[in-house]
Amino acid sequence: MPFTIAIIGRPNVGKSTLFNRLVGKRLALVDDQPGVTRDRREGDGRIGDFRFRVIDTAGLEDDEAHALSSRMRAQTEAALEEADVALFLIDARVGLTPLDEYFADWLRAKHVKTVLVANKCEGKAGEHGLYESYGLGFGDPVPFSAEHGEGLADLYQVLREVEFDLGHESEEREENDPDKPLQLAIVGRPNAGKSTLINHLIQEDRLVTGPEAGITRDSIAVDWNWEGRAIKLFDTAGLRRRAKISEKLERLSAADSRRAIQYAEVVVLLLDGTLGLENQDLKIAASVIEEGRALVIVINKWDVVEDRQGYLKAIREALAIQLAQVKNVPVIALSAETGQGVHKLLPTVFSIYDTWNKRVPTAALNRWLSDALDTNPPPTTKGRRIKIRYATQVKTRPPTFSLFVSRSSALPDSYVRYLVNDLRQQFKLDGVAIRMYLREGDNPYHDKN
Repeated sequence: MPFTIAIIGRPNVGKSTLFNRLVGKRLALVDDQPGVTRDRREGDGRIGDFRFRVIDTAGLEDDEAHALSSRMRAQTEAALEEADVALFLIDARVGLTPLDEYFADWLRAKHVKTVLVANKCEGKAGEHGLYESYGLGFGDPVPFSAEHGEGLADLYQVLREVEFDLGHESEEREENDPDKPLQLAIVGRPNAGKSTLINHLIQEDRLVTGPEAGITRDSIAVDWNWEGRAIKLFDTAGLRRRAKISEKLERLSAADSRRAIQYAEVVVLLLDGTLGLENQDLKIAASVIEEGRALVIVINKWDVVEDRQGYLKAIREALAIQLAQVKNVPVIALSAETGQGVHKLLPTVFSIYDTWNKRVPTAALNRWLSDALDTNPPPTTKGRRIKIRYATQVKTRPPTFSLFVSRSSALPDSYVRYLVNDLRQQFKLDGVAIRMYLREGDNPYHDKN
């Protein structure tokens, strides 16, 4: 069964508008008159890459058992029994009503995971109702406008967290799907040996190779299978410094290589061991990290490198300086020509791919945050300490986290780096970029701090 969401709330708070927004069609009738929806309606919902089943329900009313509204509530109860999570809508412009509070208690008694959504939050008219809704006891409400689609990104993050915490992986979820080919791009400067490496991996002279630089001009995709894992390999044109790109065809080839990086999941940066590490190599590595891709550094032509220890030391020192935001990027030495060391490449690729896909449970993440804050508390500014309230992982590929802070603009970059480094060490996130976003305003009293 797909992940299932039931939309719950009193009449006329915007449930059907939200339903239509999530399914992308006007399947449910919408009108200002309360009680238009009487039966539960189902549809296939989607926010970005997240797909789910969504159920629109009748407005909850407190009436006698024999009344029509009571039978409508029975339909709502049936929807709750099928749902993984209930989206409890309130009208932020109206504010909390006794009926909202009554059905909040009713929902708690059902023991279903509930996400509070403060609808009609566009503009400032809904601020008061948003802050009031904290009193319902369902945690931070999601500010939303079903009419205008505002707040979808926040709703996506919350629902993904609920899905993960419940141990429910949606059938459409693409992250770390073993049946989906891993997108692996081989990049580097001209004549580093990219095509030779791919030919050795697939055991076939699939790509033209030779001593001349620039034989490969466009990105070539090769479907391959390694130990039961599907892989799509991309051989790319060599990337030169922009100042040295003069011919129109070569400019197009370089642009094609950069597109391959954008669509890859793991990027192997191939270095020519006979030339040493150049600034252009570091720029390519930095562009891979900026795109949020997993990176593996491979030194080719290792069979002819003389000072191997010195070469490795120079590379690691340069990476530590130029890619300081990513600790311990994996480095492999091999010879694509002879096959020496090639067997180490794919296990390393899949190891960094798994790290890139890693998700940290919310409970463990906030235990880490509490310990990190105790060890090194946030600084004070203007006599007031900055409060860091909560952390959540909003996505993987690469691991991305939101940190809820009382005054995000006052938190020094050095303290954020401390948290990122400590997080990396605690959860073994070496070798991949970690993105951490600071958020504020979810605390209704943040203007009074």
